[in-house]
Amino acid sequence: MKMNKFYTTLLLAVFFVTSGCSNQSFSTDNLASPNTLMQTSGVEDYRIGAADLLDIKVFQADELSREVRVDAHGNITLPLVGKIPVAGLTQSEAEQKLASIMQRNLLQNPQVTVFIKEFTSQRVTVEGQVKKPGVYPLAGQTSVLQAIAMAEGPSDLAATDKVVLFRRQGSQSKAHLIDLNAIRNGKAPDPYVRNDDRIVIHRSDSRFWMRETATILNPFATLNSLFN
Repeated sequence: MKMNKFYTTLLLAVFFVTSGCSNQSFSTDNLASPNTLMQTSGVEDYRIGAADLLDIKVFQADELSREVRVDAHGNITLPLVGKIPVAGLTQSEAEQKLASIMQRNLLQNPQVTVFIKEFTSQRVTVEGQVKKPGVYPLAGQTSVLQAIAMAEGPSDLAATDKVVLFRRQGSQSKAHLIDLNAIRNGKAPDPYVRNDDRIVIHRSDSRFWMRETATILNPFATLNSLFN
């Protein structure tokens, strides 16, 4: 009888602590909606750098289509064309430059597409309640869910509806509230991350206190079995 009263008192205490923490630990004040995030990866504005991996496609010219790595001097090398400086160019500018060179020497009206497959000079930081917090390189177009997957996903204590993406815009940094559950259920878009974005997953206080309660109750459950 005394043990039952003890359990009841303990559970009520945990309930009130959990309720208080849940209301105070996280605030959506001053957080921007994810709808204000541009649903593009920023590839159009990105400047190619050394060690980036480019996937080059030339229509009806398979011998010129291939993946090439930008060398330390900012050049790529293509068969029949030779060495071409591309560092500092955007994706569109690189396409135009390659098409111009090929038109002069090899093809008539070449159609060239350049896809930046690996951005070795771009990074995203994922921290908070994830299994492996850290700074990760962006490989091509990467969404918020993909970035979190690189950190091996949310931890058991993660509040997946309380994710904040910090993005620098000019001289200011803006915070955007993101609900991973809404993204997974198709109720919200999965925005692309950009260079130097920081994603923080907050802790679920209810899950934390449930785990703490289980830890506390486990030894008492063993004792209770001895008395009954």
